[in-house]
Amino acid sequence: MVNLDLDFVREQFPVFSHAESAGWAHLENAGGSYVPKQVISLMNDFFTLSKVQPYWDFGPSVKAGESMDRALELLPVTFNAERDEVHFGPSTSQNTYVLAQSLRPGWETGDEIIVTNQDHEANVGAWRRLEASGIKVNEWKVDSESGLLDIGDLEKLVNARTRLLAITHASNLAATINPIRELAALIHDVGGIVVTDGVSFAPHAAIDVKQLDCDIYLYSTYKTYGPHVGLMYTSPRVLRAASNQGHFFNSDKPTSRLTPAGPDHAAIAACAGIIDYYEDIFSHHFGGSGPSSLREKICRVFELFGEHEQTIMTPLVEYVVSRADFRLIGSPSSDRTVRAPTIAFHSHSRPSREIYSSLIDAGVSCGHGNFYAHRLVEAVGLDADDGVVRLSLVHYNTAEEVAKALNVLDGIAP
Repeated sequence: MVNLDLDFVREQFPVFSHAESAGWAHLENAGGSYVPKQVISLMNDFFTLSKVQPYWDFGPSVKAGESMDRALELLPVTFNAERDEVHFGPSTSQNTYVLAQSLRPGWETGDEIIVTNQDHEANVGAWRRLEASGIKVNEWKVDSESGLLDIGDLEKLVNARTRLLAITHASNLAATINPIRELAALIHDVGGIVVTDGVSFAPHAAIDVKQLDCDIYLYSTYKTYGPHVGLMYTSPRVLRAASNQGHFFNSDKPTSRLTPAGPDHAAIAACAGIIDYYEDIFSHHFGGSGPSSLREKICRVFELFGEHEQTIMTPLVEYVVSRADFRLIGSPSSDRTVRAPTIAFHSHSRPSREIYSSLIDAGVSCGHGNFYAHRLVEAVGLDADDGVVRLSLVHYNTAEEVAKALNVLDGIAP
């Protein structure tokens, strides 16, 4: 049995040894993770040595192109996908918007799409706007107490004119893992496609689009220890159906059709550092033993991450559930196969901002509000501005950091 070497993990992140930041317990990872030295080094190298137009024959330009190509080759493995199936864009929000515009020409007036009120607005807003062009938008609603979705309610919405379901893999507030493969089967039966927002799930498990059988999967690398880039997997079927949104002379290039404006070249190159980080974690824990393929290594690394995250999330989930004056959004389970380690809750007697301020005063990084899941917060009966308190963990967090947050919460009277 190999356990995550947390000291080694935290040594990879300069922020934990920096005088200005080391004192904070960073429990706002769902809003953005810290970055390891492997990513920082590549970003620094690019800006220092090759911040020029890439792909020409002079030295710095050659280096720039090679650095970008390395990331373009490596990052698709995080989806278990091929290079031509993964698109780099400025953000997940923009990737989703471009995708919606590309698919609309293939649908007829009166065709239907399904969105939820559990999702981050980035995954539903672009689809909802298509209502103005004659598409019927059906909303799959959450339970008003738990914030969870019931597949039985979805079945009532699906019909022969359903063209798409937009669904979060795990909500950035409810955090409970939705059964993507089961949902895909239901939508595929009527010829529709499934768009899965994995932004809040991708930091916690190895994504496998083949196993999920989804048509589109999106996540943001700034949530997975990298720079601010949006990644989008599209199945060959979707790419064939999508109208070209890039320059006309790039219409025959698979990864240009849905990228009218790519992200910063240095950010693309630095994404390779995410993979370098995973490989260093694997080498430290397993040496030369075990699997040799990069995909298998990443899966092993995420097993280590997930086991540790479950261990440190459990006392936090159990504490929130134990408080009669608190309500946890999503499942009360701390099993990592059921929920991601994002804990969103509110008090029945105190504003979320008050609890948030107490945590901040104690050196706990967190947030409060709706976190762009505006519709979900309102659906569970809360004011969208005050919203919930959110404490979100990743593998580099410690039991001591969680205990620090619990100590603050325990001092808040009902």
